[in-house]
Amino acid sequence: MKNILIANSKGGSGKTTIATNLAGYFASLGKHVMLSDLDRQQSSAQWLKRRPVELPEIHAYIADPEWIITDSPAGIRSNKLSDAVKRADCIIVPVQPSAFDIGATSDFLDLLISEKSVSKHKTFVGLVGMRVNPRTHAATRLTDFLEYTGFQILTNLRNAQVYANVAEHGLSLFDVRPSLVAQDIEQWTPILDWVNEVSDSET
Repeated sequence: MKNILIANSKGGSGKTTIATNLAGYFASLGKHVMLSDLDRQQSSAQWLKRRPVELPEIHAYIADPEWIITDSPAGIRSNKLSDAVKRADCIIVPVQPSAFDIGATSDFLDLLISEKSVSKHKTFVGLVGMRVNPRTHAATRLTDFLEYTGFQILTNLRNAQVYANVAEHGLSLFDVRPSLVAQDIEQWTPILDWVNEVSDSET
């Protein structure tokens, strides 16, 4: 069993987008996937309720999952964060390119590095830029910040309407015709490669 924690103390950073699409990816491979929603808003849980029954199944709870994707709440406190980190094989931190998001994420990463499993490189951390337009000053500022953190930079995901469209219907990018989301799947490839690589290294 592998556990991927999606975390950032900043609300609206893109945690649910990462969690639901990652769950959809593993389900599309025929894996037993559990999507755990720790957020009071229950956005991932609501997405699961909208998911069409004919699609590869993703469970809110299952006794023997192969993959657990954990969507954590904004403002997660240190004791709950410690518990979640201890259970995680790897952590994905989504970051949007605004000064508010960068500031909040910087504080959150300081919390993460204080966790023993992270500081000793037993739990891997990867950063994902969210809703990034590469032709903007904000994107440049985000790149500089991500590089400064010293954590693994996985990819930038573009600000695309397709994410809202699939979420509305309980879908992921991996549930629609590939030709419709080719650019987005390409941006996701480094995330998927990294998750599989670090998870294999834990076995």
